[in-house]
Amino acid sequence: MFQFHFKFSKQGPIDSAMTFAPTPDELTARARADLRMGVPVVIAGHLIFAIETLSPARFAAAMALPTRPVLAVTDWRAQTLKARAYDGDIARIEIPMGRPLTWAQAVADPADDLSSPMKGPFSSARDGDAAAHRAGIALAKAAHLLPAVLVAPALGIEGLTQVPIEAVESSPLLNVVAARLPLSVSEAGRVHVFRPEDGGEEHYAVEIGTPDRAEPVLARLHSACFTGDVLGSLKCDCGPQLRGALAHMGSEGAGVLLYLNQEGRGIGLANKMRAYALQNQGFDTVDANHRLGFEDDERDFRIGAEILRNLGFSKVRLLTNNPAKVARMMEQGLKVSERVPLKVGENPFNEAYLATKAAKSGHLL
Repeated sequence: MFQFHFKFSKQGPIDSAMTFAPTPDELTARARADLRMGVPVVIAGHLIFAIETLSPARFAAAMALPTRPVLAVTDWRAQTLKARAYDGDIARIEIPMGRPLTWAQAVADPADDLSSPMKGPFSSARDGDAAAHRAGIALAKAAHLLPAVLVAPALGIEGLTQVPIEAVESSPLLNVVAARLPLSVSEAGRVHVFRPEDGGEEHYAVEIGTPDRAEPVLARLHSACFTGDVLGSLKCDCGPQLRGALAHMGSEGAGVLLYLNQEGRGIGLANKMRAYALQNQGFDTVDANHRLGFEDDERDFRIGAEILRNLGFSKVRLLTNNPAKVARMMEQGLKVSERVPLKVGENPFNEAYLATKAAKSGHLL
């Protein structure tokens, strides 16, 4: 028979139950996984269901609760739906009696907006605190799901992951490992792997040569693009920018490329494909993101600044056509001594995409 003993320290007994319990960061990681599987989580006394993964059985059970759930969407999605966003950045849409899960999913997903535009009229809640609804949407975004959640009072339901509302934020990064890696652009390559404390997606720093930490380093913040970097997609200029940045660093003999796992400007590959499908219907990049309920750009550039500081850099020459990246780095305390243009990869298939980046996102192309 196993026996359990407390270990004593100079401060008294160690409470193993507290020691082994998940931290807020770990609860957040668990909650992201739960939402992706269709399991609800609890935030500030509210049940949060991701609409994208919600099952008909759980939807029916939620609709049978004493207090009717609401469907929380972002203000961008609310604008498309012509629903009132009384809470500013989100709208809490009341669900009419008898509506099935497919109706709620159609409200959340713009795939059939053009073929079935009449989903309303909608009535939006305006009373009460919307903090849990807002945190639920943020958690759905972090899980790379559609930013739409069903929210209802938890009413003492047990056995679900409970997330502290303040924990739904980005988590500090750990420098996990680094190793030499000879590259075609430079035999003196080194890859650093960084992992968020909450178990989120890893990010990478590719160091070329031995950059002088006392001088501005040639740096590129490159967001992962499976379609462009790996498949050679012609819809964007990401692949050519990745290879162009590495070649530039190789020719100078030193530099750092940050490869940040923020696919599709931070919305994830599945949502990026949804945006591509909307682009095929005639919407541009920004409008497609808005119809899905996302901002123009959902990336967190604090991650890049944190990695650069971790590697010992405080000054950069930033390889980018995006002035917003320069501003974000400076806001995080890094000195940007120069913006180095990176104009590569234009082709007939991405002309409209590049034009939208210039006109709506301020890229200097």
